[in-house]
Amino acid sequence: MLLLAPMEGLLDFSLRDILTRAGGIDRCVSEFVRVTNTLLPERVFYRIAPELLHGGCTPAGVPVRVQLLGCDPVCLAENAGRLASLGPAGIDLNFGCPAKVVNRHGGGAALLETPERIAQIVEAVRRAVPADMPVSAKMRLGMRDTDLAVTCAQAIEASGACELVVHGRTQVQGYKPPAYWDEIGRVRASVSIPVIANGEIWSVADAQRCRMESGCMDLMLGRGMVADPGLAWAIQQADHGTMSDGPGPGLSWSALQPLLLAFWTLTERLFEPRHRAGRIKQWLHMLARRHPEALALHAELRTENDPLIVEARLFPIP
Repeated sequence: MLLLAPMEGLLDFSLRDILTRAGGIDRCVSEFVRVTNTLLPERVFYRIAPELLHGGCTPAGVPVRVQLLGCDPVCLAENAGRLASLGPAGIDLNFGCPAKVVNRHGGGAALLETPERIAQIVEAVRRAVPADMPVSAKMRLGMRDTDLAVTCAQAIEASGACELVVHGRTQVQGYKPPAYWDEIGRVRASVSIPVIANGEIWSVADAQRCRMESGCMDLMLGRGMVADPGLAWAIQQADHGTMSDGPGPGLSWSALQPLLLAFWTLTERLFEPRHRAGRIKQWLHMLARRHPEALALHAELRTENDPLIVEARLFPIP
């Protein structure tokens, strides 16, 4: 399986829609819904994951699990119960967010220092939702070191999670290369539930090396998929040794144009004019890693915020 990662502030429901149209993704995980000390109203879940209004899937039909972030088992369980009633494809628990503002309040990767609290959270959420509702988790290798990685993974499994994504870095390592895929392998070998490898997968070659070093056949793609929307298809084609009807490896700039236009059309419908240019420029910045055309456009539009000017430059009339 190939999963699309949650990426706070970048990979929201609009970009999930576009990237799953490109094909090759089997499942998505939403950006996190932050749970503090209250039972959130339904509108909060719908705002983060409007796919809940459409059977828990993107318009392309790809299932979306909704991720919860917090540190209070009781409050997380209550919110998980409400979320489950809205029909997500599953519920995911965040034990990996490296943001300092989250970690200071005991959430995300900070929980990796207290495996017993992780166990309480998973167990409480598992009890609070229907038995047929998948409950999964995502973790990093630790906060400052990897000493508790296996203990945390085993706590997640023992408490009832059905699946675990492991990002191959600690909180301190952030997103700085490399990702330590061999350490993911050490975690995978310690549990019996499926383990999915995540981190620094930018190409088919990266995917193959990650599988070899981690022992995980299932992968979660994040920035690599944003930079190259054809990556998932390319990995699938390499797996099967055949060319499919998808966009193929190295989705060309011309083949990418319909996706860019669809994304721009979505931003026009979903965001205020002052936010539209920023959204497309953010994606262009990531696409520039693979496409020189995106690099040139991003440089040209870097200080431009007028959506009419941006649109005219991105999609000139022949």
